[in-house]
Amino acid sequence: MAAPVAPRDLESRSEIVKVAAASLIGTSIEWYDFFLYGTAAALVFNKLFFPTFAPLAGTMAAFATYAVGFVARPIGGIVFGHYGDKLGRKTMLYLTLLIMGLATTAIGLLPTYASIGIWAPILLVAMRLLQGLGIGGEWGGAVLMAIEHAPAHRRGFYGSWPQMGVAIGLLLSTLAFRHFSGYPEATFLAWAWRVPFLLSFILLAVGLWIRHRLAESPVFQRLKGRKGEARMPVIEVFRGHMRPMLLATGARLAENGLFYIFTTFSLTYVASQLKLDRNIALNGLLVASACSLITVPAWGAISDRIGRRPVYLLGAVAGGVLAFPFFWLLETGQAGLIWLALVLAMTIGHDAMYAAQSSFFAELFPTRVRYSGASLASQLGSVFSGGLSPLIATALLARTGGKSWPVSLYMVALVLITVVSVWLSRETHKQAIDD
Repeated sequence: MAAPVAPRDLESRSEIVKVAAASLIGTSIEWYDFFLYGTAAALVFNKLFFPTFAPLAGTMAAFATYAVGFVARPIGGIVFGHYGDKLGRKTMLYLTLLIMGLATTAIGLLPTYASIGIWAPILLVAMRLLQGLGIGGEWGGAVLMAIEHAPAHRRGFYGSWPQMGVAIGLLLSTLAFRHFSGYPEATFLAWAWRVPFLLSFILLAVGLWIRHRLAESPVFQRLKGRKGEARMPVIEVFRGHMRPMLLATGARLAENGLFYIFTTFSLTYVASQLKLDRNIALNGLLVASACSLITVPAWGAISDRIGRRPVYLLGAVAGGVLAFPFFWLLETGQAGLIWLALVLAMTIGHDAMYAAQSSFFAELFPTRVRYSGASLASQLGSVFSGGLSPLIATALLARTGGKSWPVSLYMVALVLITVVSVWLSRETHKQAIDD
């Protein structure tokens, strides 16, 4: 017979589940906001905010504004990481969600180029910058709240809960655009595309209420109790933790770069290059996102048993192996095979890396600079991969007359950098994180 669980253990388990669930809900809302922009960049912004460009040039301009959000993410990581290491994780999570929600709602209210000319794309870029600042500070705080509350042998599993927010955010944003893009083209471009952005305000209110009720990280509270906070966390990261930061940045490249090719560039490729119904790829993303709700926590739990590095390497190698077959399946034009390409790419190539990433990056840094170190590494990696990958992929497509193999080679190059970076990193899953 199993030993009875002590009331204190039950209370502790209940607390970590509550914190992990709250982190999941908050990140889901933030990623919903962030992914709305990516989908709109592929389907709407090129027509409404850059109408004077040729179709392919308009798409590249829209993706360029999309990349601006990634440029702002390291700034958000530095600013919110600094105060998250000095004042606490909880307050920063509250502020990042507020910034993201208000910026996304504002996008839904923006006048288009036809109304105010050049000011339309300028305001669009400004809101995208605010989105980037918010998400740059969000990720580190959300995963640290889950990991620093979790028991040592379950950090990978509970640390993967905020990572599921990506799948839920992608699922919700794709569902929203899938529904409203079903309207007639004129209606969709006139007003229907705005509704998913405006719905963000309702999600913002829910998220703020949930995060207000969270307890601060116990690991950070103990650090603060002994007055061990870093005076300048970011400077300390550069002075004493440069190697793990650079390796984590390299580890981020394949995960983030491939993800945005799978989820953003593929929409443009299927609709514009292959001339297929845009809803085919959107439906495939819905299926892939739903599958990720299972595979992300599963990979996180596996990383608790065999280590972060093996799981991360498996995902990176799988992403490289799928680089060419992914486009071959898209080019069949068959909905079932397009869905298969997206599901395989997401659940194996991406999710194994992303599930292990939160605990892996957090464990590379001590508590006093953990928010700054993990956030900076993650967001710098996103600038050089996710922020540029749709733009680079579109440029490669234009340069080669629509051929996909250069994009596949670009994906393989990202994978090679990530494999080397993870290989050179130390294993972390058995080490203590409370300094």
